[in-house]
Amino acid sequence: MATYTERQAGSKLADFIADHAQVLSIALFFALCVLFFGSFSSTFLSIGNILNVLRQAAPILIVAVAMTLVITTAGIDLSVGSMVALINALAAIVMAAGLGWPAAVLLMLVVGACIGAVQGWFIAYQGIPAFIVTLAGLSILRGVALYLTEGYSIPIRDVPGFFWLGRGTIAGIPVPAVIAVAIAVLGFVVMLRTQYGRQVIAVGSNMEAARRVGMPAKRVLASVYVVSGLACAVAGILIAARLGSGSSNAAQGFELQVIAAVVLGGTSLMGGKASMLGTVLGTMTIAVIGNGLILMHISPFFTQIVTGTIILIAIWMNTRLFDRNWRFGKRKAA
Repeated sequence: MATYTERQAGSKLADFIADHAQVLSIALFFALCVLFFGSFSSTFLSIGNILNVLRQAAPILIVAVAMTLVITTAGIDLSVGSMVALINALAAIVMAAGLGWPAAVLLMLVVGACIGAVQGWFIAYQGIPAFIVTLAGLSILRGVALYLTEGYSIPIRDVPGFFWLGRGTIAGIPVPAVIAVAIAVLGFVVMLRTQYGRQVIAVGSNMEAARRVGMPAKRVLASVYVVSGLACAVAGILIAARLGSGSSNAAQGFELQVIAAVVLGGTSLMGGKASMLGTVLGTMTIAVIGNGLILMHISPFFTQIVTGTIILIAIWMNTRLFDRNWRFGKRKAA
């Protein structure tokens, strides 16, 4: 006859650290990056540079929040950079044609949601892997943007209200940063406090089990790509408003930064586990590294090497060091 013993209560601090190891590790890494670059550049910690980092990180954070939902369902969206470029170019084209900026913004949100819905339909209802669908989207959307602009940058003129979205401030904080924080808070609430957030996690954990208990699993799976499309539309609009132009060459390598931020933040590539706080910290870490390297007069192309290295290390930590069966480097007792 088997004998069962009560599990011994461990240290609350040790349990807390083990349960939040990924978020704590990225928070520590972020702090070390800030200290490192702050010690090498006298302007890094200046108010002006911090606000500049927040403004530049805003589009990445907005899309990273949506990407967190996508990756939580065990999916991925490789098309986000191309979608941002297409929205960026379309916004400039329609405003150059005389459409008012509020209507242009609304139209771009609809376009982004529709593109996301089409990709989500192929993934959820046709059973095509997300990697394939969004890889095709990456090529198609960038190609459409190139076709529409013929490779040229489309200037946006005499639209001060639109420019305020990308260049303005609220209480001294850049408007893009305010919008990004609001979206991050909304994402945090959705994932932790709503039925939809629980459904996203359930679909990522086991889609078939979620379907069998009555969840609209396919609809939930498709919906995260709609959210991703909306986020890309917002990011494309903010970039167009900040630069005052639309270009098919915008957001090059954007998907790499977004995925790096989400994975670095602790969201599992296997699905079923998400961390919005980790996504915010991951985004700011990527932004700080890029800004710090520039201030140290290191080639901006080196940023891609660093970002790729971070993704590799983050995935390794995600699948090895922070596996559920590990605790402070030792496997839990069975």
